[in-house]
This record gives sequence, structure tokens and C-alpha cells, in this order.
Amino acid sequence: VLTEDSVAHHARLPRPLRVLDQWAYHTRLYRAAEFASDHDNVDLIQINSFGCGLDAITTDQVKEILEANNKLYTLIKIDEGENLGAARIRIRSLKVALEDREKNGIRPVRSGAPLVKRVYFTKEMKKRHTIIVPQMAPYHFRILEAALQSEGYKLKILEKVTKNDIEAGLKYINNDACYPTIVSLGQIINALQSGEYDLDNTSVVMSQTGGGCRASNYVALLRKALKDLKMSQIPVISVNMVGLESNPGFKITAKIALKMVLAILYGDILMQVLYRTRPYEKVQGSADALFEKWSKIADKNIKDCKLKEFKRNVKNIIKDFDNLEIFEDVVKPKVGVVGEILVKYHPTANNDIVGVIEKEGGEAVVLDLLDFFLYGMYSKEFNYKHLAGSFKNMAVNKSLINILEVFRKPLVKALKESKRFRPPSHIKETAEKAQDIISLGNQCGEGWLLTGEMVELIDSGVENIVCLQPFACLPNHVVGKGMIKALKKRNPYANVAAIDYDPGASSVNQLNRIKLMMATAHKNLEKKQSQ
Repeated sequence: VLTEDSVAHHARLPRPLRVLDQWAYHTRLYRAAEFASDHDNVDLIQINSFGCGLDAITTDQVKEILEANNKLYTLIKIDEGENLGAARIRIRSLKVALEDREKNGIRPVRSGAPLVKRVYFTKEMKKRHTIIVPQMAPYHFRILEAALQSEGYKLKILEKVTKNDIEAGLKYINNDACYPTIVSLGQIINALQSGEYDLDNTSVVMSQTGGGCRASNYVALLRKALKDLKMSQIPVISVNMVGLESNPGFKITAKIALKMVLAILYGDILMQVLYRTRPYEKVQGSADALFEKWSKIADKNIKDCKLKEFKRNVKNIIKDFDNLEIFEDVVKPKVGVVGEILVKYHPTANNDIVGVIEKEGGEAVVLDLLDFFLYGMYSKEFNYKHLAGSFKNMAVNKSLINILEVFRKPLVKALKESKRFRPPSHIKETAEKAQDIISLGNQCGEGWLLTGEMVELIDSGVENIVCLQPFACLPNHVVGKGMIKALKKRNPYANVAAIDYDPGASSVNQLNRIKLMMATAHKNLEKKQSQ
């Protein structure tokens, strides 16, 4: 028996791989698979843990390397069970299969073919291809769709996630992948299978952070699924800020970048004013109607991209929602919503948690989507000082933060002058709050931002929080659920409920946890009012 690290350095791994290879251990695995492919008398058994989401990426890739060279792949999944009968059966089966191959003279064959052949999105495709994008944050993506359509892209944002989307994700995506992976990729696969699109004139856009998260491999997982579905001709366009991939027909120009920033800012402000006023409206539906009115105006402004009009619109949005008739004397418990980015902003993925909070007599507080991007930029300073980050990267990202804050300035100013709303915190303040209980080196998943948002909410009087994370998302369990004890030590009134989401999760169980948290929230509010 040879361990992967005892042979990895003997192999040369052909690149590019289908996956984004970010972890040293995974690189050793892929090299070990290549080493086994090079030797007739060496075979590979991969052991992984139940619920190890990162191995949703490694297992498929190791299998592809071996099978491309006519070698057998064996996976043994280990959990807390003591009965190793299944593992013994797998090993015996491998032994019998190897003996059978030897009898029949079947040997490894070096294919020499590249492991992945990427389909590029060309300039010519821009004219005729429909580009589909999975939903993540409806309020923001609606305006984002208008922004990219105005630049000549035939872009279509997929709307609600259905049961069929989840089933498609489970069928074609490795089930060790996290819930957001199943949701996003399942939505795309189901759309492509619907017959609604001409598959020879359709492309897909996926965001790719490049961080230490399974999300960085959404593109790789989708390409494998498309290959299995005989849809390999469909280009998968990676939208990222770290230079992972580029396509000649899809360029983030300065004008597109500006429109995308304004779309996110519009989404943030509309989301905030809607959630702040809807629970208290005197006329039912009036807040939603006002939201629809300003969403259409935002769509129009995004197309012509006039900054003066943007500033005027932001001011008038806040003015209109400030003057919306509400029950001023009604006090409801505020409930912050934090967590993994998709289940935090996507109402279908989180079973409409904002609606549930409002039905249970609360007011939902969801912090800005822009902060997620600022978090990645702000982390570059820590990386330069303590890790392997470069000074240039830090300086560029500091400049980007300053530029984004310039665009957010009219929004901050209008919120400060409003009667009902509070401005967003600067990312530096959020980082400082997070540092009270966690290191800024926590940058996997939502990292220190998740902790920082919880501290920020509690310090601003929002002591009730629902922390949403996909089942088996280890980073977010550490920086979310793992921080509850520290948060309660900081503020005894902190009322935090951690809720897991996965395809098999019981919505009734999730609802019961929210109701229990809301009961505590109402009790705490009554106690404070009586004091």
C-alpha cells in the first residue's frame, strides 16, 4: 500500500484539468492518479469522508484521470459506522476485476488526449446566443439582466427554483456537492432539458470567486454534467474578478462594470427600504407596489447609465418609502438574515424566510449584497501582511473599495438623512467588529464577513438572527454556527438560530426553528419594553 503523498512527486500531470485545482492535497491526489495510470502494476483506491463537499470535486476528477487511461477507479466512503463489510466487498471486487483484466490482456492505454477541451464563447456567438444565468438574488439580478441586455447580450435570468430543478441537480451533479450547487446547476440543467432553448445557440454564465470554496468549481461541475448530457457544445462563461478564465465574446468593459455596480446598488437600496416598511404598511401591498414602480425606473436608468439620474432616483426612492403610510407606533422584533450568499438572498432556496419572519410578526433585516464583494477586496490587505498576497493586489483592491464607496456615497447620504432607514457600515467597520472574535484569515465561504455581519447586527440593536448555511458547508458552520457562543458572551440577548439547507431538509423542521426563535424574540422585546 502506497499513500498518495509517497508517489505524487513522481508524476507529471497534464493540464488544464477540468476542475479548478486549488488545494495541495487535491493536487497530490490527481498526481497519484496519473502515477497509477503510468504503471501497469499500480491501482488506486480513494477514501473520502461522508459529507466532505470538497471531495465532490476530487472524486469525479480522479475518476476521469484514471478512466481516460483505461484504469479502474474505486471509491470507499467512510463514516462513523464501525462495520467495514462494504469496504471489504469493494476491495475484493477490485481484486477480482484486476485478475479478470489480466487474464484477458487488458492493459492501461495512455490516451494522450487532453483531459478537458473548453468551448469558448466567441464574438460571433454574442449575436445569436441566448445566455442563461441561474437565479441568486431576484431583486438585484432583475436589474442586472436589464444592464447586460442593454449592452447587446441576449441574457435571460432564470426565475424561481422548482422541485424539478432540484431533482435535475441531484441526478447530474455529485451529491456530495452543497445545496447551492445543486440548486444553481440543477436550475440550468432543467432549463436546457426543457426544450425551450436551441442548444446550439445557447450559452451559460456562472460566477466564479476563485476562493477556497466549492463555488469556485461550479463551472467545472456544470461542464461535466453537460458532457454527460451530450451537451458539450454549450459554452460555460466564467464571470470572475481574478483572471481564472476569459472568453473573446464576453468582456466586462468599464461601461458594463459600471452598470453592474449600479444594478447591485439599486438592488441593495430597494431591498432595504422594502423590508423596513412592508411589515408596518397601512395599506396591504402598498410597499410592494412602490417597489415595482422604482424597479422599472431603475431598469430604465441602468440602460442609459446616467449617474445624475441614479443619484436623483436613490434620493427619491428613500423619500417615497419614508412617506409611505405605515403604523408608526407598532414595534416588531427585528431579525437579521445572514449566511451563505445563495440561501441568504434567494427566496426559493431559503423557503422564503423573509416572508416567514414577516408572517411571524417580525421585520427582516438583510445586509447589502455589495458587502460580499467588498469583503473579498478588503481581505487582500490581511493576505499581503500575513499570507502570500502581493502589495500590488492589495493596492488595486483598496482602490476598488474606494471607487465603489464613491458610487455608494449618494445612497449612504440619503439614508443618513432619512426618517426610517440606516446607512450601511463601511467594510472596514465590519472587519473591525469581526476581529473582536475571529481572525480575518477566515476567508473560505463567507468567512469573517458572516461573523462581522452578525456582530454588526447585534451592535445595531438587531439581536435576533437566523444564520443560514448549506448542510456540510464546513467554513460557514465555523464562522456562523461556531460563533454563537462568542456572540452570546458579547451580548446575552443575542438570539441566534442556525438553520441548515439541503435537498432533503425538512421545511417543517426549518419553520419550527424559526418559530422558536421568533417566540424568544417577542419575549425579549416585551421584557425590554416593560423595563
